[in-house]
Amino acid sequence: MLKIIKNLLQNAGPNASKVNAVEAYDYWSHSYDRQPGNLMLDLDEIIFSKLIKNIDLRDKRVADIGCGTGRHWQKIYDKSPAQVMGFDVSAGMLQQLLRKFPAAITQLTSDNLLKTVPDTYVDCLITTLTIAHVKNIEEAISAWSRVLKTGGDLIVTDFHPVMLAGGGKRSFNHGGSSLSVENYVHPLEKVKRIFNKYGLALLKQEERKVNEEVRHYYESQNALPVYDRFIGVPIIYGLYLKKHRAAE
Repeated sequence: MLKIIKNLLQNAGPNASKVNAVEAYDYWSHSYDRQPGNLMLDLDEIIFSKLIKNIDLRDKRVADIGCGTGRHWQKIYDKSPAQVMGFDVSAGMLQQLLRKFPAAITQLTSDNLLKTVPDTYVDCLITTLTIAHVKNIEEAISAWSRVLKTGGDLIVTDFHPVMLAGGGKRSFNHGGSSLSVENYVHPLEKVKRIFNKYGLALLKQEERKVNEEVRHYYESQNALPVYDRFIGVPIIYGLYLKKHRAAE
């Protein structure tokens, strides 16, 4: 746990090898769902659950971009959607998802365009812990807006760009080596402007910082010096948006 905290909130160090998201998550897929006490996954769970709580998904079509192993899919299925589709760049992560949900509709993707999804087909689009893996974020948001119906819902969570800009990394161990997943820093205000450009209105924003609420993660691992160093740093954000018009 101490290593997880340090890798998330500080530079992973000169011995960490940076790898692209496809390669990294194929490696990570075998252990991704077995990370008890992972601060970021726990915070993502809290924020996502709060944002989706009041969204009616009954008989709706849902698309999950960067779905990974389907961490949130049981919560989605509990809301009785008509269809759930998962898109990811990692075959390994999709294999883990299909082990949990054998009937799932998934697609291995290599770009941002969602070419197989018709215009205005989706009622709700979610993307969690994914945006910073996307190099051309405007291209991706344009595609999300295209497939989302007017009045449709969009939920976003991700590592906070302030944390990433300060040297924070998504790192994990594989085969005795420390690997760091490639990230792109997209300032949050810029991301929100792009959403607005493509007709997506921000209704709610959540953010979590290193503060007293997460102190126990550090205290339990004798890592309070790390806590003291990063107190006040935002580490994750969540957005709830609704499509109210076509793109400009």
